[in-house]
Amino acid sequence: MELISQFLSTDSLRGVARPTTQVLGEETIVTFAVLLVVILVIPILFERLRLPGFIGLVLSGLVLGQSGWNLLHAESGLMKPLSDIALLYLMFVAGLELELKHFYRRKHPSLGFGILTFVFPLLMGILVGEIFDFEYNTSIFIGCLLASYTLLAYPIITRLGVVNNEAVSITVGAASFTNLTAVLVLAVCIATADTGLFDWASLMRLLMWLSIYTMLIVVGLTIVGKEFFRQFRDDEGHQFLFVLLTVFLATVGAQLMGVETIVGAFLAGLAVNAALGDGPVKEKVIFIGSVLFIPIFFVNFGLIIDLPALITSITTLELTLLIVVGLISSKFMAALFIKLLYNYNWAEILTMWSLSIPQMGITLAATFVGYRTGLLSEAVLNSFLVLTFVTSIVGPWITSQTAVALVSTGVPTSAPTLSDRDSVALAMENTQAKHSCMNIVVPVYNPQSQQYLIEMAALLAHQAQGKIIPLAIATATSNMDAPHLDTSVRRSERLLAKATAQSRVLGVEVEPLLRIDDAFAPGISRAAREQKANLIIMGWGKRTGLRARLFGNVIDGVLWSSHCPVAVTRLVDSPKKIQRILVPLEDLTASSLPPVQFAQMLAEANQNAVVTVLNVCKIPAFHSWSHSHNSMANATRSLSEKIAARRSHLASLMSQLAVPIPPEIQIIPHENPTQPILQAARLYDLVVLPFIRNRTNPGGLVISDVTSQLAGQLTCSIVMLGTPEQGQKGVLQPQIYRSNSVPKKNGV
Repeated sequence: MELISQFLSTDSLRGVARPTTQVLGEETIVTFAVLLVVILVIPILFERLRLPGFIGLVLSGLVLGQSGWNLLHAESGLMKPLSDIALLYLMFVAGLELELKHFYRRKHPSLGFGILTFVFPLLMGILVGEIFDFEYNTSIFIGCLLASYTLLAYPIITRLGVVNNEAVSITVGAASFTNLTAVLVLAVCIATADTGLFDWASLMRLLMWLSIYTMLIVVGLTIVGKEFFRQFRDDEGHQFLFVLLTVFLATVGAQLMGVETIVGAFLAGLAVNAALGDGPVKEKVIFIGSVLFIPIFFVNFGLIIDLPALITSITTLELTLLIVVGLISSKFMAALFIKLLYNYNWAEILTMWSLSIPQMGITLAATFVGYRTGLLSEAVLNSFLVLTFVTSIVGPWITSQTAVALVSTGVPTSAPTLSDRDSVALAMENTQAKHSCMNIVVPVYNPQSQQYLIEMAALLAHQAQGKIIPLAIATATSNMDAPHLDTSVRRSERLLAKATAQSRVLGVEVEPLLRIDDAFAPGISRAAREQKANLIIMGWGKRTGLRARLFGNVIDGVLWSSHCPVAVTRLVDSPKKIQRILVPLEDLTASSLPPVQFAQMLAEANQNAVVTVLNVCKIPAFHSWSHSHNSMANATRSLSEKIAARRSHLASLMSQLAVPIPPEIQIIPHENPTQPILQAARLYDLVVLPFIRNRTNPGGLVISDVTSQLAGQLTCSIVMLGTPEQGQKGVLQPQIYRSNSVPKKNGV
C-alpha cells in the first residue's frame, strides 16, 4: 500500500508530466553513457571539420543542457563530482605540461616577453572592467584571464621544424611564467572575493600564506617525488598512484590554507613535472586526463551556458567584442615591444603574437571557478566562452601562415643545424658514409609481404656493410606454459626460417631473432633497442577496425616508442627495380634530412637510381589576386624571388648530406600542395614521406594533412619514415585529438 501511495503521489498522476529527457537525465548510468558517446564521437567529427575537438564538446553541453534537450544537468549527482575532479585534473595537466626548460634556456628574453604579455592584457582587462563598471577585483580577474595563454599551435610549429627558433622558444618559455603568475594572482582575487573585505593587512597575510604554500608544494613535493620515483623507478603502478595522490594532497592543502583548489592542482603539476620528467607514467597521466576527465569538464562548461542570454543580450555582445579585440590587440602590443627590445623580424614577431593568442585550458577553468564563486557574472562567462572559440581558431590559423616564413626565408639561425639533431638521426648519416655494422631489424609476420621487406633491408645492409635481424614476436601472458604459446612459437620459427633463407640467397649477413613478449609493438621496440638497431623496416598495417581506430595498431606503437628510425613500407614491386625516388618536403630545415638520407642510401644501393627532392611553394589562388597588370606583375616577381630563395636554401641544406651525387631539386608553385606531388609521383617508382612523432598528444602521433592525402592516393611504392623525437616537447593540449598515423588503406 505504501508503494501504491508513493506511485499515486507522483507528478505524472498529479497532472504534471515530466519530459522523458528529464527523467533519463536523472539516471546515473544514462548520464555516464551519454558522456562517453559524446567524448568519443564529437571530437572526431569536429576534427574532420578542421575545428578543435573541445569546441564540439562545449557545444554538446549546450545541446544537452538547459539551453537544449535538458538531458544533462550540471548539478546532478554524477556531473558535479565528475566536473570537480575534471577541473582539478585540467589544472594539474596544465602545470604538468609546462616546459620550464624553454624558460631556463633563454631566461632573460622569456622573462621579458612573459612580463609584457602578462601586463598588457592585465591592463586591458582592468580597462574593460572600468568601462562596464565592474568591481576592481573582478577587473583584475578578467585581466589575468586574458594574460594566460595555451600553446595550441605547438604541433604546427613542430611540423614546420622551427621549434628551435629563438622567438618561438622564448614564447614557449614565457608561457610558464605568464600562466604561473596569472594563476597566483587569480588565487588572490578569489580569496579576496570570498572574504568580502579588503585591507592591506589581510592582503599581506594572504600573500605570505600563498608564498609559503607555493614553496611547500613546488619544492617539497619535488624533493619527495624524486626520492619516491628513485625508490620505485621500476613500478609504474606505484608511480601513477603517487602522482594522483599529489594532486589531491595539494588541493586539500590549498583548502586548509584558504587558497583556491585549482591553484593547488596547478602547482602539483609543476612539482610532478620537475620530479618525474618525461616517461611513460607522465604520458599515461596526460592520456587519462585528455580522453576522459578533461572532456567531461568541457561538456559541463557547456551545460552552464545560457544560450538565449548569450545571443539576445546587447551588453553581452558588446562585452564579448571588447574582450576579443582587447586580447588580440594587447598580445600584439606585447610582441611589438619585444621587437623593439630584441630586434626580431616581422615573421618572428607575428608568430610570437599568434602563439600567445589562444585561450583555453587555464582560461576556461579559472572562468568557471570565478563564475561559481560569484566573482564573474553570466555575461562575462558567456564572453569568455566566445573568446575561447575565436582564439582557438584564429591563433593556430595565423601561426600556420606566419611560421612558414621562418622556414621559407632561409635564415640559417631560424633552423636547427645538422649538429642539433638527435644522435640516432646522426647514425643514419654515418651509415650514408658506409659505416660498418648497420643493424636493420625486420619484423616478420605476413609471409606475402616478407620477401620485399627482406629485399629492401638487404639493399641497405649491402650499402652500409651491415646485417639483417629478422624478428618474430611470439605473444604470451605471464604464464610460459600457456598452450597457445607453443603454437605461436612454432609459427614464428617457420617465419624466421623463411626469412633466413631469403636473406642468404641475397648474400647478406643475417641473425634471426625470436622474442617472447606480451605484445607486438613493445616487443619490436625492445628487441631493436637490445640489438642496437639503426633502422626498423616494417610492412604497411591495416588501419581498419574499432580497436585500431581507438588504440592504434602495431605500427603506431613502434613509431611512438622506438629509439631509431622506422621505415613503414608499402611496396608494389621489388625494391631492386626502384630507379626513380621522389622525396616531397614540406619544411626546409635539417629535421627533414632523414627521408632524403634514406632515399640516397637506397639510390646508391641500386646504383643508377635518381633521387628528386620536391618542395611545393604555396601561392594564393588566382582569383584572390587583383586582375590589374601591375599587381599581377608584382605578384609574379615576388613569387620568382621566393622560389629562388627556397631553391638556394634547399641546395644549401642538401649540401650537408655530403654525398657524391646530390639529389635533384624541384620547386613547384601551386595553391594546393598535394596536386603537384601526385602528378609528379606518376613518373617515380618510390615516394618517401616524412612522419612526425610527438609524444605529447593522446595517441602520441601526428601526421600532416599533405602526407595523409598523399599516402591515401599514391599508387606507386611508398616508404613513410618516422624518426625519433628530437627533444621537442609540447604544452597543455586537451583538445582530444585522435591518432591518424597510418592511412586507411589495405596493404602489405
